Amino acid sequence: MEFVIGLMSGTSRDGVDAVLIKTDGLSLVTPIAFQFEPYPDYLRSAIADACDVAMSCTQRQTHPIIEHCEQSLSERHLTVTHALLKKAGVLASEISLIGLHGHTIAHRADLGWTWQIGKAEFLANQLDIPVMSNMRQYDVMYGGQGAPLIPVFHRALFADTSQPVAVLNLGGVANLTFIGRDGALAAFDCGMANALIDDWMSRKTNYPYDEGGDFAATGVVDATALGNMLEHPFFSASFPKSLDRKDFNLDFVEGLSAGDGAATLTAFSARAVAIGLRQLPAKPKRLIVCGGGRKNRTMIRMIEQYCEIPAVMTDDLGWDGDAIEAQGFAYLAYRCLHGLPITYPGTTGVPEPMSGGVLTRPEKTVMQEVPA
Repeated sequence: MEFVIGLMSGTSRDGVDAVLIKTDGLSLVTPIAFQFEPYPDYLRSAIADACDVAMSCTQRQTHPIIEHCEQSLSERHLTVTHALLKKAGVLASEISLIGLHGHTIAHRADLGWTWQIGKAEFLANQLDIPVMSNMRQYDVMYGGQGAPLIPVFHRALFADTSQPVAVLNLGGVANLTFIGRDGALAAFDCGMANALIDDWMSRKTNYPYDEGGDFAATGVVDATALGNMLEHPFFSASFPKSLDRKDFNLDFVEGLSAGDGAATLTAFSARAVAIGLRQLPAKPKRLIVCGGGRKNRTMIRMIEQYCEIPAVMTDDLGWDGDAIEAQGFAYLAYRCLHGLPITYPGTTGVPEPMSGGVLTRPEKTVMQEVPA
């Protein structure tokens, strides 16, 4: 097994997760260290602005707002990587690879492109470590949804769990992984998780998110608004399917009180999970939950109520629920390096199992496409 770093900046825009694992890219994964670097307000705003610009584009292109954001973002990634190495007591020279997800500023699988920012060459040169990035783009180019990518990692983590089982990641967007009795995978984005709630809290309160779901617990779900939101055609579409953070907005809850809006948006996230579970190939024996949303007690209570299935936190199974996604991208990067598939017909809709990624080596900053 080799040391691999994973760097993940999620759609919640709260900061960057950095992990160090040892892996063989197959069944063996050993977590070593986790470090979180929060984004200051100016960078959160810069990311939001970059997303607005990117979503107005018809393809990836240069833009000063995006370039400025990407440099600031990359510097934060460098800072957290140094802190991670210090925490782990490991030298940069001992690291085989960095898996850089970057930050998604636009995901347009329907148009055949996806856009993650983060300077691989900057990190490779500053740290003298090869960097694997752009792990979504080949899947999208070949007709896949480009998301979710983590299911193959979920299968490695929970291979010994009684199956069938579903893994729910509650980040800005919610996605489900189904692992069948034979290890077969099915996966898709099922709806919003924290993104709209965070936007609502930022707009209506002085807080960036609803800690513990306590604010939503003070409100009442507006059945009319919730019903209107659930009429979106995304929910009746078959999987594989994926979402961009901006595919949904706050229009339906405008006019509600702050508490009722938070309660309604939380119920919207929970109902989306229930709809997603009904679309799986078989009913899972249990639901394993990871991501920041697992800390939202109101959301978890609603999920259990709507889904009628027990929810088990990854932390209770020995895996840090905050670190899972970054660990996944470290694992995926190592698989890309060795030409192993990271996406499958059942997870993204790509025609056949596919590897991917772009490898950036230090010093010469030569970018090498990894054969699919």
